[in-house]
Amino acid sequence: MRSDFSKAAASYDEAAVLAAEVGRRMAERLDYVKIAPLCMADIGCATGDGIRELQRRYPKALPLAIDFARPMLQQVQARNSLLQRLRGAVPRLLNADVQALPLRNESLSLVWSNLMLHWLDDPQPALRELQRSLETGGLLMFSMLGLDTLKEIRAACIACGIEPPLRRFYDMHDIGDMLVAAGFADPVMDMEMITLAYRSPRVLLRDQRHLGVRDALFGSLGKPVGWRDWRRVLAAWQEHKIETGLPATFEIIYGHAWKPESRSKPRTLSDGRTVISFVKKPSA
Repeated sequence: MRSDFSKAAASYDEAAVLAAEVGRRMAERLDYVKIAPLCMADIGCATGDGIRELQRRYPKALPLAIDFARPMLQQVQARNSLLQRLRGAVPRLLNADVQALPLRNESLSLVWSNLMLHWLDDPQPALRELQRSLETGGLLMFSMLGLDTLKEIRAACIACGIEPPLRRFYDMHDIGDMLVAAGFADPVMDMEMITLAYRSPRVLLRDQRHLGVRDALFGSLGKPVGWRDWRRVLAAWQEHKIETGLPATFEIIYGHAWKPESRSKPRTLSDGRTVISFVKKPSA
């Protein structure tokens, strides 16, 4: 996936409609959080929308833009204005994997990650690494794709008698459990559905390719489902076309959690179950 994402750096922004919208909604949640970070990081920063928003909100904090695809970081650098460069107000760039960050323990005050963690086969090691990197009282804020993402295409597969080959994402409750297991305190999770409309299946596939995630989302097209079967699936999807186009729903999971004092423990019930807060929002 690293090579696909690297190749997509130049085309990413033109297809990143969902990421931009989810990032905007994540930023609105910061309106209700009182923090004054000293050092903040956008993990899986892509072309840098997230770190630029964090800089706008917290101009005194040291900004880090972190991505495992070096061409994405080059795009972040290219978007720095001359005034930013003259003032030294540009993000520090770090080419690194979220599962092995070259950062000191407790060196970050705020971690932001928009629609990245779900591409990991197991997010748990990354969550532990983020917890290690956060200072006590530091905040993790993230978004991920959830189980019902592209439910229309999954349903079309089943209607054609085909086991859906699309990537399976984690349930919101599983992510909450992972946060607690990684050492975060009182995680708060909520979700919503965002439905985009596409003119044709080709446009959806093109956008995912421009984002660098087509194969990660659909599998290598043609395997294990052949092109003939894929054509049947996409034809079945087109039967559900609405006035604005072909509906493609994305389940968006939002989460935030704090790093507690080392002696603190998550709240538990008498039977040992961990207390996690969940909120379900209406579809967008």
